[in-house]
Amino acid sequence: MADLVAAGPGTTGSADLTVLPGVVDHHVHLGLVDRDLFAGSPVVEVHDLGWVPEQIAAWASAPPTGVRVRYAGRFHTAPGGYPTGRSWAPVEAVRPIADAEDARAAAHVAAAQGASRIKIVLHAGMPLLGDAELDALVYAAHEAGLPAVVHAEGPGQVARAVAAGADMLAHAPWTERVPDAVLAAGARMTWISTLAIHGPAERAVAIDNVRRFLAAGGRVVHGTDLGNGPAPAGVVADEIRALGEAGLAGEELLAAVLAPEDGSGPRLAAPGPRPRDAEELVKWLETSVRVEAEAP
Repeated sequence: MADLVAAGPGTTGSADLTVLPGVVDHHVHLGLVDRDLFAGSPVVEVHDLGWVPEQIAAWASAPPTGVRVRYAGRFHTAPGGYPTGRSWAPVEAVRPIADAEDARAAAHVAAAQGASRIKIVLHAGMPLLGDAELDALVYAAHEAGLPAVVHAEGPGQVARAVAAGADMLAHAPWTERVPDAVLAAGARMTWISTLAIHGPAERAVAIDNVRRFLAAGGRVVHGTDLGNGPAPAGVVADEIRALGEAGLAGEELLAAVLAPEDGSGPRLAAPGPRPRDAEELVKWLETSVRVEAEAP
């Protein structure tokens, strides 16, 4: 199958193959995984959500074969806020924010360093950004034409991200049952799943939040938080299965996990019909190989 040529975005009838875009992982930390394991895997694009800007920019310019790397650069957090002091977080990856003016400056520096989104941290277990600093970071991200991605952990932090106008949550919320009114107000947002990193109780909370967020009209995309735990670089089957538990199936599931049908980059081919649910998608990806699309 390695030399197959795809006839288009659907099924190649002569070979009984389905051809689809590759997997996008919207939340990774490349400094904490073996990056070379991505090469040749079904994953064709990764979004790094927190690392030393100079290092991640170098990896993005020379990525694993067949993988596009997009990145946020530093974690923007309160002085002493998460992930300050964590053994896995280099000091240079954390940007403490002193005040609103400093927040605006920091966001514009990140954009100048090649960031494609601004990572903001609201972690209630450690010092928190004030509303003025949070609002300034979101505003400056939008000024730079970038989405604001918030790590919201702890009671009330999702509501703060929604009120500030943030575009994305780095994790489906797992520390509280998000109130229906907050879900409705934030239905314009996108959540990155990261469901499989949790133990049973937190996972159940996150899946319940995702189900209700989807019902409110929100959008959820696939992300694993690779580097958080022992999962190797590549497809994390349990994350896809968790998306299925949360109610995603059919074309909605494919849209959450895979690159857009009209996007560029490597495509995947595997025997069998178009996957209809999470288990079928996992099995399809296990047998898939990369193929080059036929020129029009």
